[in-house]
Parts: sequence; C-alpha cells; structure tokens
Amino acid sequence: MSETIEPIAEDDFEWAIVEIFGHRRHAGRIREEEKFGAKMLRIDVPTLVAPEAAEAGKPIEFAVERWTSHWYGGSSIFSLTLTDEGSVMRVNRPYASASRYLAPPDRYDGDASEDVSALDDIERPW
Repeated sequence: MSETIEPIAEDDFEWAIVEIFGHRRHAGRIREEEKFGAKMLRIDVPTLVAPEAAEAGKPIEFAVERWTSHWYGGSSIFSLTLTDEGSVMRVNRPYASASRYLAPPDRYDGDASEDVSALDDIERPW
C-alpha cells in the first residue's frame, strides 16, 4: 500500500468495486498497469473528509483528502464490479455515528396553570 504521488489523468481510470480473494473490498478508480514484468490491477481508494461546518438540513459534501493506491495480480481478484463515481464516494465516506433522538414538542405549549380541559378533545394516536 502506498500513497499516489504523481498526477494521473482522470481519463485513464474506470470506477469499480473490487474484492480481493473474497476477503478485502476496495472501491475506487482502477486501471491496468505493468509492474515487475506482469500486468496488475491498480486501484486508487479515496480517503474522504467531512467539512468542518455543515449547514443544518443539507446533505454533507465530503471532499477527497488523498488517494491510496493498491496493486493486485489478476489471479487474486475475486470480483470486479464497474460502477460510477457517486457509488465509490458513498462506499468510502466516513462512518457517521448515530444521532440522538429528540422527541417532538408537546402539542400543548401553554402555561400549566391554564385550563387544560380543551386538551381532552385532542385526538390521540393510542
């Protein structure tokens, strides 16, 4: 595993999800390269980072921080699925922890000292 240093033309790559020996799974951009006198699969996997501040109610736009390259021989490829850039980015986005559930406010917002007999007419789901 190494990080890509040289700039690469985007046109030379295809987007794919690759499984290696059925144990490792990478999603990224792929192409065939010759290394050590043999043809190998090169897959560049993006490392995504979330912005520091995100607007409430809008989807978070992740940015690619760096690309990590892996090379595999053809006999080690268990499966290769061609896909699109959006799918690759969704697979590689960081884990988002579960958020806390906030209960909706009560229907009655008045003062507790007020007459609450009108609340008896409210249709309840139970």
